[in-house]
Amino acid sequence: MATLDISPAAAGEAQRLRERFGFLREVVDEMERSVPYASALVRFSHGQSIDLRDGEQSASRQDPQSGVVLTASNGHALEESASDAIDAESVLRTARELVDRVRHHHEDGPEPELAIQADGPGDADFATAVGIDPGTVPLTERIARYEALRQRLRAIEDRAVQAMAIHREGSQISIFANRSGMTTQQIRRVVLILQLFVSDGQQRQFDVVIKAGTGGLELLDVTDAELAECAATAASLLTAGAVPPGTHDIIADPLTTGTIAHEAFGHGVETDMFVKERARAADYVGQRVGSELVNILDDPTVPTAYGSYFVDDEGQLASGTSIIRDGVFQRGITDLYSATRLGIPRSANGRRESVQRKAYARMSNTFFAAGHSTLDELVAGLDDGLLVCRALNGMEDPKGWGIQISSNFAREIKHGRLTGTVYSPIALTGYVPDLLADVSGISDTIEWSSGSCGKGWKEIVPVGSGGPYLRTRCRLG
Repeated sequence: MATLDISPAAAGEAQRLRERFGFLREVVDEMERSVPYASALVRFSHGQSIDLRDGEQSASRQDPQSGVVLTASNGHALEESASDAIDAESVLRTARELVDRVRHHHEDGPEPELAIQADGPGDADFATAVGIDPGTVPLTERIARYEALRQRLRAIEDRAVQAMAIHREGSQISIFANRSGMTTQQIRRVVLILQLFVSDGQQRQFDVVIKAGTGGLELLDVTDAELAECAATAASLLTAGAVPPGTHDIIADPLTTGTIAHEAFGHGVETDMFVKERARAADYVGQRVGSELVNILDDPTVPTAYGSYFVDDEGQLASGTSIIRDGVFQRGITDLYSATRLGIPRSANGRRESVQRKAYARMSNTFFAAGHSTLDELVAGLDDGLLVCRALNGMEDPKGWGIQISSNFAREIKHGRLTGTVYSPIALTGYVPDLLADVSGISDTIEWSSGSCGKGWKEIVPVGSGGPYLRTRCRLG
C-alpha cells in the first residue's frame, strides 16, 4: 500500500478508513465470482457556510452525507445500486441483489460486449495538502475575519449600497475498491466571494473578488490592491455604455478564456455524448479545429485548483488529458462506460454529484495552455477591439457547436491602448471552430477560477477553469 506524501493526520484518517471499510474487498471478490466486473464506492461529505452582508450574519452546516454505490457488469451492460446503509451486512446484501439483477438483465436486441478493465492505482491513500485547516479556526474567528474584509471593501467606495462576503468550505472523503485494490482520498475545498454593489441612484452595478481552491484557508488571502480594484471597477460600470453590436476583435481575460474552454471544448467532448450521438466533436477527432496556437487541456492534478482530485469516482488515477494540441482535436474525456463502449483509453473524468447519482464524463480543470505573449503585447496588437472581463456564465450546444457567454464588462482598445471607455453587460456568441481559428495571441501566464458545473438531471460537481489572456474574434451584443 502507498500512502503518498500526506500529513500524519491524513494518514491516520486513511488508516481508520481502511480498518472500517476493509470489508469492501470481500464484497467485490464475492460479486466477481458471478460477474466479470464489480466495484464499490463509499463517500462522506460535510461542509459549512458563512454569509455576511449589511445587517445580517449567518452560518450553517451542510447536512453530513454518506452512502455507498456498487457497480457491476455482466459483460454487456453496466448497472448500479446505491444505499445510505454502509455497514458490512447491508452493503453485502445490496451487492447480492445487484448481482442477481445484473445476471438476469436482458435488453431487446443483441448487446455488444463490454470488456471492462479493472484499472486503478491499487492500494493507495491520497489527501489534499492543507496549510490552515478550517476545522482548527473557530467559527467566530472566521466570521470576524471575513466581516472585516467586507467592511474594508464597502468603505472604499462612497456609492456602495451593499457588500457581501460568502465563505464555503467542504470536505469529501471517498473509498473506492475493485480487484486492483482499495484507494482512499480526502479532498478539502474552500471558497471566499467578496461582492460590492454600487449605485448612482439610477442604476446598480457590481464587481467581485473570488478566491477558491483545493486546500485550506491559506488560499483565501485577499490584498488591499484586489479590494481597491474591485471597488474601482464597480464604480466605473455606473458610466458604462452598451457595447456596439457586431463582430469584434477581443482579448478575453482569464475568467472569460476559461469559460470559453469549458463551453467550447469541455462539454462538447464529454464522450458519453459521443455514445448518444449528441456531440459534433465526435466527427472531428484528428482534425484541425483551431489555430496552431490553441492548446486545451483537462487536468484534475493541477495543485490547489478547485476541480482537482486524485482518483475519479470510478477508480481511475487522475492525470491530464490533451484535448486540443496545436489546433488539432486529439480526444475527448471519458467515464468508464463511454471509454469501454467506444474502445478508447480512459481519462479520469468519471464523476458523480453523490453516490445517489450516475457517473458521467465530467470536466475537472479545463483550460487553455499558456502562450508566449504578454498582456501588453496582446493589447498593442489591436487597433480597434475590446478586453472582455469577468465571465458570469456560459451555455453551449454540443451538436451545433455554438456557445454563448455572459461577461460583466469590456474595456475599449484603440490604436493598441486601453482608452478608459467601459461597456456593460457583454454577451459573447460564436461558432466554436471560427472562434478558435481566429486565435491570434495567447499570454504567458495562467489564472484560475472556480465554479460548479451541471449536467444530466442537473447533477452538480466542482470544477476549475482558467487560462491566459486570449486574443480572438467573435460577435458581441
